[in-house]
Amino acid sequence: MSRRSGVPASTPVRTLGRLALAAFLVFAGVSHLFWARREFRAQVPPWVPMDPDAVVVGSGVVEVGLGAALVALPRERGRIGAIVAAFFVLVFPGNLAQWAERRDAFGLTTDRARFIRLFFQPLLVALAVWSTSPKAGSGPTA
Repeated sequence: MSRRSGVPASTPVRTLGRLALAAFLVFAGVSHLFWARREFRAQVPPWVPMDPDAVVVGSGVVEVGLGAALVALPRERGRIGAIVAAFFVLVFPGNLAQWAERRDAFGLTTDRARFIRLFFQPLLVALAVWSTSPKAGSGPTA
């Protein structure tokens, strides 16, 4: 913890990663709401018992909120990072469905492209956890 601010210490590289993740989330969330709604609807599996457009809008709002929280709430970044990681896990079935059901979206028009994309979701989970963790040795002492 920083003695002055009460904010858990971080490293410049983790801070950069967290800010990049926040920007990605806000951009993706805004695109859910405006120019890419049709593309995102292609990722909502047909077995989801909700209107696909409502899922897209709701997830877009959540993404904007999580991205903003990563920047605006530094004291809570560890907790927010865990929520962001869980969010990425929760939306992964949509990516799987897009691949398994061969639905084109975001320029992913081949099975290979859709399959390769699946490997980026665990990287986002890892980035969320890593970039919001305090630097080594900065935690409370026993």
